[in-house]
Amino acid sequence: MRLSKFWELMNDEFGEAYAGSLARHHVLAALGDRTPEQALAAGESPRRVWQALCDDMDVPEARRLGVERKPAR
Repeated sequence: MRLSKFWELMNDEFGEAYAGSLARHHVLAALGDRTPEQALAAGESPRRVWQALCDDMDVPEARRLGVERKPAR
């Protein structure tokens, strides 16, 4: 997963303002008691950070792949 996809998923699930706040302030035990921003800066994969955050925030499996967008014609 690319970092851009991580942020797309974050914004889709939590909204832009709350996604940014979660990334800066929410500490994840699964990532060594680091915030998502700290984990990403330390080289953790965006996929692993996203999965840890979904687990911690109880995001349903059905929403973990993001919003289904229809292709433009």
